[in-house]
Amino acid sequence: MNFPDGLFSDAWAFGAILPYVLLLLWAVRTAPWRRLAENPHDGGQMSVWMGTIVVLTLVWSMKAGVRPGLNLHMLGVTAFTLMFGRQLALIGLSVVLAAVTFNASLKGVDAWQAFALNALALVVFPVFVAHVILRCVERCLPAHIFVYIFVASFFGAAVNVFATGALTTLLLWLSNAYTAELLLAEYLPFYVLMGFSEAWLNGAAITLMVVYCPHWVGSFDDRRYLWQKK
Repeated sequence: MNFPDGLFSDAWAFGAILPYVLLLLWAVRTAPWRRLAENPHDGGQMSVWMGTIVVLTLVWSMKAGVRPGLNLHMLGVTAFTLMFGRQLALIGLSVVLAAVTFNASLKGVDAWQAFALNALALVVFPVFVAHVILRCVERCLPAHIFVYIFVASFFGAAVNVFATGALTTLLLWLSNAYTAELLLAEYLPFYVLMGFSEAWLNGAAITLMVVYCPHWVGSFDDRRYLWQKK
């Protein structure tokens, strides 16, 4: 995660800019901005959205690793996507990545050239994975609150972090940054362990919000999951 400059060739780094910019423009144009601007008592969530950005900036700053580009940190993408949807999550996480990249540059680790590639791998991809899992849950499973919490949030977060780890592993191998043997032995297996932590982090956050502040979780419809239950 968080690839530094020099780990990928210019073709990889600059080739990621156009698709990322197009997706970011789509998100900015179609995001439900009115939802953030409404009165807080009516469900407005500007302060919640900004607070989540700050929290995830701190979470992403706490990472461990032994080689350039082979560091690990929690994502929190599933919870962010369940709370605000694809567009606002993509924009907010882009801000998180920019803050983390800026902080790293102050410590002498430059990653602005690889920013778009990092954004595609750590923001765009997991956001859409979380969205797809949510849609599968809504279409294929019973409309029950425990299904939402345990499958869309807990299980979805674990799947998401492992899928992101598989993607970053594939990118590192295809770019010849590291050998497949090293990645499979010293990098990818840790995502299986991270999956449990990621599941608890996202699941616990969504559970608490659904119980105490359900209007913070945009994808949770109490008419669907609670009112129609007998």
